[in-house]
Amino acid sequence: MATEKWGVAHIYSSFNNTLITITDVTGAETIAKISGGMVTKAARDESSPYTAMQMATEIADKIRDKGLVGVHIKVRAPGGNNHRSPGPGAQAAIRAFARAGIKIGRIEDVTPIPHDGTWVKKGRRV
Repeated sequence: MATEKWGVAHIYSSFNNTLITITDVTGAETIAKISGGMVTKAARDESSPYTAMQMATEIADKIRDKGLVGVHIKVRAPGGNNHRSPGPGAQAAIRAFARAGIKIGRIEDVTPIPHDGTWVKKGRRV
């Protein structure tokens, strides 16, 4: 029996856009990618859950054609000194992957967390 081919779905979800990139398990080779702007015309809809669902179903068809049966998911928010919670499209994209028949392995949060860097641009209290 042939072994199942798996990939990694990198989901970057901010409050302005959602990006989904599928790579091989090592993360070295990009298999497919899609962004909110490739699905919708209106800029305000790029981060919406509905657009994320459309993106995930579209990219699921692409990776199924390339022989992938499952993905490990890495969710990323803007992080750093920005928002540490992912945008509205992340959860919708994961659900759409499951509905499209793609097996889901691990779900991991890879949001960058600063360990002592620049200060947030805010007013100082005296």
